Amino acid sequence: QVQAVESGGGSVQTGGSLRLSCVASGFGYCKYDITWYRQAPGREREFVSALLSDDTARHADSVKGRFTVSRDTAKNTVYLQMSSLKPEDTATYYCESLGRYCVPGIHCPGPCSVLNARGQGTQVTVSS
Repeated sequence: QVQAVESGGGSVQTGGSLRLSCVASGFGYCKYDITWYRQAPGREREFVSALLSDDTARHADSVKGRFTVSRDTAKNTVYLQMSSLKPEDTATYYCESLGRYCVPGIHCPGPCSVLNARGQGTQVTVSS
């Protein structure tokens, strides 16, 4: 069973920093993407950042230059480092893991693309 579990949310003042973690498990030898989304009350869920299976990073325009993503493969963890936080960054942040392909040379028991997990979310509050 695949899982994605977020942690690291909290309350900070404008200009502060937080680091969110997303631990993905159950993927075995499948490479996977991690995508971060956020949703504020009364608003649609929006894309924030992603770290793809080939370690390519993607960011929404609203967070470019302020947020970075990184991976600790040994810990199956992807980090979302958030700096220069603004009140409009206040939201519940979710990570979603999506299987992509099997490590070359390894036999995976099934298609990696069917493996998908989304976490329960972690709250980030930025006060002015």
